[in-house]
Amino acid sequence: MRLDDFDPNDINVEDQRGQSFGGGGGGGGGLLFGLLPLIGSRFGCGGIVVVLLLFAVFGGLGNLGGMLGGGGGQVSAPTSQRAGTDVASSCNLTPQSKAACNAFQSAENTWTALFEKAGQRFQEPKLVFFGGSGKSGCGAAQAAMGPFYCPTDQGIYLDTSFFDELATRFGAKGDFAQDYVIAHEFGHHIQNLLGTSDQVQQIQRRGSETEGNAASVRLELQADCYAGVWAAQNRSRMEPGDLEEGLTAAQAIGDDTLQKQSQGRVVPDSFTHGTSAQRQAWLQRGLTTGDPAQCDTFSGAI
Repeated sequence: MRLDDFDPNDINVEDQRGQSFGGGGGGGGGLLFGLLPLIGSRFGCGGIVVVLLLFAVFGGLGNLGGMLGGGGGQVSAPTSQRAGTDVASSCNLTPQSKAACNAFQSAENTWTALFEKAGQRFQEPKLVFFGGSGKSGCGAAQAAMGPFYCPTDQGIYLDTSFFDELATRFGAKGDFAQDYVIAHEFGHHIQNLLGTSDQVQQIQRRGSETEGNAASVRLELQADCYAGVWAAQNRSRMEPGDLEEGLTAAQAIGDDTLQKQSQGRVVPDSFTHGTSAQRQAWLQRGLTTGDPAQCDTFSGAI
């Protein structure tokens, strides 16, 4: 995809690469963050967000800062990655960083225009790079989580090494596969602005684990559809093979595909993102229609 949107004067970027952050911590928070890499590797970034939201409800998100900030916890060693000194240098640090900034700003430009057309106020998110480990408004950031969106500070968190994993482990190569990842996380920001994330959180508070998982699936599939809407709004910049790259990425990270690979069997009630077929279908629906109103995954069958 031909993206050259990056403007260092019109993008909110933070860079945590090469920094040290307090780890560990005591009580339930320490246990929670110790389990996050496992949750992330099994269920992806959406599973991480769901767990953090549940912890916010039952454990109090206000305590997270203290758990992360010290109190005898171990301190992780600085990563070998270095950070940029400003937005321009952070985005140009590596080809992966540049791709992420281009996709992020393209999504921001697209959704700003869509919100203005609908008479709604758009609030800009931020893109946060980290290397190995970092810190977000939702708690610890670790590479094993994969990319994720934190509604507390409206940040999209990315360790760019995930793009290498996307190509090697998941077999999803190409620039559009990377763009899809950023566009999907940006979709979670749209859900946060529209109040959809809060509605899902309420379902998870009131309902059973199965009902909470089902709501999470619908949330993730809508973010896939929103990613397709972004692509549709920039269709003239797509290149041959881009759609196939996106569909390959969506197929590779479906719950059924990941569960077959990790445990040899599929447990539908534990799905948090949707099947490979569902993820492909909703990505393509957004791309075909270009209309956010067609991304209502909460009504009817999915």
